Amino acid sequence: MRNFAGIEDEYCSFEDAATLLQSIPYDGTSTWGKGADKAFPAFLRALENMELYDIETDSEVYKTGVHILPDIKESSSPEAMVNSVYEAVKEVIPSKKFLTFFGGEHSVSIGIIRALTERYENLTVLQLDAHSDLRATYNGTPYNHACAVHEASKTTNLIQVGIRSMDSCELPFLNHEKCFFAHDIHNKTAWMTNSISQMTNHVYVTIDLDVFDPSIMPSTGTPEPGGLDWYTVIAYLRQVFRNKNVVGFDIVELAPQEGQKASDFLTAKLYYKLLSYKFENHGK
Repeated sequence: MRNFAGIEDEYCSFEDAATLLQSIPYDGTSTWGKGADKAFPAFLRALENMELYDIETDSEVYKTGVHILPDIKESSSPEAMVNSVYEAVKEVIPSKKFLTFFGGEHSVSIGIIRALTERYENLTVLQLDAHSDLRATYNGTPYNHACAVHEASKTTNLIQVGIRSMDSCELPFLNHEKCFFAHDIHNKTAWMTNSISQMTNHVYVTIDLDVFDPSIMPSTGTPEPGGLDWYTVIAYLRQVFRNKNVVGFDIVELAPQEGQKASDFLTAKLYYKLLSYKFENHGK
C-alpha cells in the first residue's frame, strides 16, 4: 500500500498517525452507474498531486499522520459485507484515532454506523446526499445502497442535507424537521445553524458525493441535478467540526471516469479539508 498523499513514512505508521483511513471497495448493489469499487486508487492518485498546505486553515494536516489500513474486500453478499465492516470498525474503535472510510457504494456505511452507535450513546449521523436512502429493503435486501441510512434513522439522531430525490415508500421514515431538502436551502444559510442546533455532541458524517451538483461532480453512480456547490458544503462542514465532536466520516460513491480527473481531485480535496477542520487547532 502506498503512503497517504505520497508523504514520508514518519507520518504513516499506525502508532504515530492521528487518523486511520480504510477503503471498502464494494459495489455489489448499485443499480445504475458502476465503478465505485475502483475509486480508491483514483482518489490516492489525486491526493498525490494535491498541495498539502491548506490556505483556509493555515495548516499542513498531513503532519498529524494518516495510516492506511488494509481494504475490506468482502463481497460475497451485501449482508456479509456489512457484517465484515461492522467487525472491522469495532476492532479499530479502541485505538481512539480519528476514523475515516472510503467507498465503495453507500451501503458500506451501514456497518460503520452500526459499530459506532455501540461506542457513542445518542450519536448523530449527518448525511450529505442527493438521495434519502431510507428504504427498508431494495432488490431483496436491507443492505442495499438505497437503504444506507434506514437503520440509522431508527438507532441514531439522523440529519439529512441536500436531499432532492426519494421514493414515496420512504416518507414514513423521513423526519421533516431534520431533513434539509436541496430546494429549501438553495442560496440560504440559516439552515446551517438550524441543523447544527439539532445535533448531539458526537457526530458521524457520511457523504455521498452526489450531494454535489453534477456540474462539478459528474463521476458518481446516480448524479442528480440541483446539487450543492463546493463552498456551501465546506462552509457548512467547517461549522459542524467547530461546534461538534466529529468522531469520523466516510466518503462514498465516487465512480471514476476515464479522462475526467476533476471529480477525483474534488474528492481528494474534500477529504483533506475535513482532516484540516478536525485538526484545525492542532499544535497552535
